[in-house]
Amino acid sequence: MGDRFRPLDALGFGNAVVAATAVALTAAASRAMELVPDPWLLVLAAGGTLVVYGLDRLRDVLHDREKSPLRTAWVERHHRALRLTIALGALLSLVAGVRCGIRVLAVAGGVAALGLAHRRIKHLVFGKPIYLILSWTAVAVALPWARDTGARHVAWTGAVVLFAMWSNVILSNLKDREAAAKFYPRLARRAAFVWAVVGTALALAGPPSVARLAPLPAAMVLAVIGFRRSERYAVWGTDGALLAGALLSFLV
Repeated sequence: MGDRFRPLDALGFGNAVVAATAVALTAAASRAMELVPDPWLLVLAAGGTLVVYGLDRLRDVLHDREKSPLRTAWVERHHRALRLTIALGALLSLVAGVRCGIRVLAVAGGVAALGLAHRRIKHLVFGKPIYLILSWTAVAVALPWARDTGARHVAWTGAVVLFAMWSNVILSNLKDREAAAKFYPRLARRAAFVWAVVGTALALAGPPSVARLAPLPAAMVLAVIGFRRSERYAVWGTDGALLAGALLSFLV
């Protein structure tokens, strides 16, 4: 059974899925703000994600072993490959950041600082969800805006992305029984559904370019409906829905 999932585990636990999500989300948000997605900005989003998530996987094995045993076992078996992806991500981020300019570097630096503090923040009841929601929204929305201040519908786009991410983070916390979801799991799942619906409604009520983002929160509605407390669902159901929604939003 383990061999059957091995290639998918490499993509999911090796952070390829989350890096691809950062790229797709940034590209989709850029289009919603009526910008042409900047290739260097997308490289920065991917590289930075590989660094932040890779370091977290390596540094917090003891904490993760209890709640994510499959992922932890994969990390321990492939720690050298994971270190290689971190180094590659750092190199890509450095080159892309220099090409994108000082404003982008300032935003990316703030997000990176929060990401490197993830190990401590994620133990706080409300610290982890707030930081994750704001960080992902900053990557998708603030980075393109910093690259091109002629962006339009920034607040509207940010709201749609924020509600989609809010739903995503709640589902992630439900899997691990962390944050408020630890105490109110049923209420948390309902909240994830509500925020995804709110995000969808906001997108559909927006200008044409923002309406294209509707598949993003709509995909999270489906993820909530099909929710399962498993590590692979967390990757391919929860985060996979975010990736699929972002790709659809970019392509429509």
